[in-house]
Amino acid sequence: MAPNGYVIDLTGGCIVVTGGNRGIGLEISKAVARAGASVAIIYKASQDAEDVAAQIEERYGVKAQAYKCDVGDASLVTKTVSKIETELGPISGLVANAGITIQKPALELNTQDFQQIYNVNVLGVFNVAKSVAKVWIDRQFKGGSIVVTSSMSSRIYNRKGPHDPITQVFYNSSKAAVTNLCKGLAAEWAKHSIRVNAIAPGYVDTDIVEVDPKVRQYINDTVPVGRFAKPEEITGQTILLLSEYASYMTGGEYLIDG
Repeated sequence: MAPNGYVIDLTGGCIVVTGGNRGIGLEISKAVARAGASVAIIYKASQDAEDVAAQIEERYGVKAQAYKCDVGDASLVTKTVSKIETELGPISGLVANAGITIQKPALELNTQDFQQIYNVNVLGVFNVAKSVAKVWIDRQFKGGSIVVTSSMSSRIYNRKGPHDPITQVFYNSSKAAVTNLCKGLAAEWAKHSIRVNAIAPGYVDTDIVEVDPKVRQYINDTVPVGRFAKPEEITGQTILLLSEYASYMTGGEYLIDG
């Protein structure tokens, strides 16, 4: 507990976390559980998602369950969210964290690459947010919070050297798109007391990040704190936005970039 006596308590709620079984999503799932909420992990293909949910349940003493679902499939998302509401609910929050990237020079990118990235990073976020919001509106729940994992790449263009950009134009533009999507949803759903915000992490060390040592050193030299973030360092702003302490925060994007 903080010295002033305040503590974020999500007990009694259920938080849905897409991509919640690895990387930043896994740390968010753990943080949600530490705050007392049940955790519904949505995953697409990982073999360990059910084991991760079981470990969270055992360690933190909350209900946790993994649900296999392609967030790009709107009909399947609706069915999955309905199932979560029945089995673990009532749903009180959503962290739309699932995201992918493809690194290729722009001249080599194609329509399939675009669809693959945007189906997850933009359409997938919309599908899950829409389904959860519909559940809340139907049961007249007030105070629902949606947090989307965007990226500092929504605002800047990443570099691996002074004159050497990281070639991921579809990823960066998808993050700009999803950040603006948050603003639109926040504006539309404010009348239903639903808040929608985005977090924008900088460089984060996860098991899916492979960076050449020279590139890592260049990035470290350009970040004021001089290092990549640990995944758990992204969770604080997320938990705040899910909580009642952020009741007057909606439509924002919050940098966590060192």
